[in-house]
Amino acid sequence: MNERDSEAVAAMLRDRGYSIVGHEKEADVVLLNTCAVRDQAEQKAIGKTGYLAKNKRTNPEFVIGILGCMAQNRGRELVDRLPDLDLLVGTQKFHRVPDHLDNIIASMKGRGPTPGTIVDLDEEEGSQNTIRAHNVEEPRVSAFVSIMQGCNMNCTFCIVPKTRGRERCRSITDIVEEIEEMAAAGTREVTLLGQIVNSYGRREIPFLNGKSPFVQLLEAVNEVKGIERIRFTSPHPRGFKQDLIEAYRDLPKLCEHVHLPLQSGSNRILRAMNRPYSRERYRQIIDDLRAIVPDMYFSTDIIVGFPGESAADFELTREFFEEIGFEMAYIFKYSVRTGTPAADLEDQVPQAVKEERNQILLQILAERSMVRNRSLIGTTQEVLVEGPARKGEGILAGRTRGNRKAVFPGDRDLAGKLVNLHIEGASVSTLRGILNPDTSDSKVDKSHLLAH
Repeated sequence: MNERDSEAVAAMLRDRGYSIVGHEKEADVVLLNTCAVRDQAEQKAIGKTGYLAKNKRTNPEFVIGILGCMAQNRGRELVDRLPDLDLLVGTQKFHRVPDHLDNIIASMKGRGPTPGTIVDLDEEEGSQNTIRAHNVEEPRVSAFVSIMQGCNMNCTFCIVPKTRGRERCRSITDIVEEIEEMAAAGTREVTLLGQIVNSYGRREIPFLNGKSPFVQLLEAVNEVKGIERIRFTSPHPRGFKQDLIEAYRDLPKLCEHVHLPLQSGSNRILRAMNRPYSRERYRQIIDDLRAIVPDMYFSTDIIVGFPGESAADFELTREFFEEIGFEMAYIFKYSVRTGTPAADLEDQVPQAVKEERNQILLQILAERSMVRNRSLIGTTQEVLVEGPARKGEGILAGRTRGNRKAVFPGDRDLAGKLVNLHIEGASVSTLRGILNPDTSDSKVDKSHLLAH
């Protein structure tokens, strides 16, 4: 989501006549879009801002700005702590950045009043409607689409409701129009973004034929010509109902990959986290999805070392984690996040114990991912070509429908196309293959899309 917000701000600045440069040393303006999920991320951003302030010694017109979640979380405290800061913009005001920047630069050049540090952190009605795509320098084969802002959940470890505000959604019509424009520019895959994406529109848009607003949106996106694949992140188990499960059966473009945050396999810890589901309910969702798509790929989020997590609690998580068989996971060691209820809980888990538990789950994950990738050797997988791989001359990179990275030799002009890839090798994170002789979009075998 932060990546998507940064892209949007950059695009708005390009439209205003600014140029994005390749390195901060070349820049007249540096804007840091920040995260507040962990205190360490905030400390890094504060340190980076202090480092950048040195540029003002040689260039008094150098502009430094902080955007996003840390700005929203810490507010004017940052102005006192960072006296060289020129701009502080919250999560509902990204679209105001070009105007604020113009005013700052005009004042530095003597063409307007000196504003001091501009601080813009207030909520703004309708701000969710400002997050649609803007022109980018190069069309993306795969792109993010923000469909909503905010979060109404109150997980005890999470600062996001404070930094992103309450849930607010865009209209289905507006989102579809944006995706149609992206498809016309060459985008072939979209990932729908929301803090809890399957909560989309639940207060603004009525259910239709038993289908939630989010499923209605998925159906509409599925009809967009030129879009070959649909993904979304991140859903919440509480809102993962039967209509969404059945969407994987009914919508050919919806990829067979689900990122479903678990956080803990212990019901006691889930209650302490204020996660309103049980491991039994989570397992039911997994089973129902596999009943519809037997080869579904699953990824998740896990927090180890939450306050009060005993050895028995962690064993429940380890056992469940192994039982489900996730192909990918973000495994976090709990860190105190000031301003959240969990920060005040007693029985904090020692750092060494968190590290040990983290390593145990990472090892299980690596083994599972290796087994799944090796099982694909000898098969043919549909891959969306994203472009040149990071390493290797003449090597391309793309992803399978199950969101597994694949690399293979090929021509650059295949970017944006679907190809049939014969898998010849695998590592924990990457598949290696060769193109089948006939790889044109029109001749890629899509029969699997109807096999559910």
